[in-house]
Amino acid sequence: MNVTAPAPIGHAKVMLEHGEAIHVLHPNAIIAYQGSPQLREDRFMDLAGMYRKKKWIRSRMQGPSQFILGLPAGSTLRTMNIAPGSDLLFDFRHVLFYSDGMIMKSRIQKIKTVWITHEWVRMRFSGPGSLGILAAGDLGMLELDPVRPLYVEKGALIAYPERASVKLSVYGNPLASQHMQIQWELTGSGPILIQTGSRDSQLEDQLHGGSLIKRIFRELLPFGGIYIK
Repeated sequence: MNVTAPAPIGHAKVMLEHGEAIHVLHPNAIIAYQGSPQLREDRFMDLAGMYRKKKWIRSRMQGPSQFILGLPAGSTLRTMNIAPGSDLLFDFRHVLFYSDGMIMKSRIQKIKTVWITHEWVRMRFSGPGSLGILAAGDLGMLELDPVRPLYVEKGALIAYPERASVKLSVYGNPLASQHMQIQWELTGSGPILIQTGSRDSQLEDQLHGGSLIKRIFRELLPFGGIYIK
């Protein structure tokens, strides 16, 4: 399998050789296809996939063929090889496709975590195989430490090791902790994956020339972020 995803263009080209197959979890993202029509087979998702993806159908694409996947604006697609012993837990929303033959298992999250994140399950994939990971901005990788915690903004964390210690937290002095997004506090060993696209509305306003007065009113007035554009 060969995947090319030029970031500025907003699409990915997937080329499959004879004998290769992948499952595309968002069939409507396939905007162009070249190959025998019989090499695409749509199937119903299982219940976990329907719940997480809010989709009924996935597409099994076989080679030899090639197709173009349209990507959301500002996102990137990265292909990641998964070893047989991998214990990474993925936010299923970020998985665009996976290799045929891989095994998915649901992992139920702790109630206190679900209360804040509204995330009931994460998915563990058993390889060997490849995942197509969709990220806002780019995809970054960091290594955990058994003693020194790593804090990650809750919306940025795509995957972490199942054996890691994971808690919801904030950090810094009182002013910092009162005005930041909830963070994941992680310790352990192994890699984590994060999406690096910025969610700082103030930073975006500055980059696009938003006025200081508007930014102040958005912060100070109730529902200012909704009514003041």
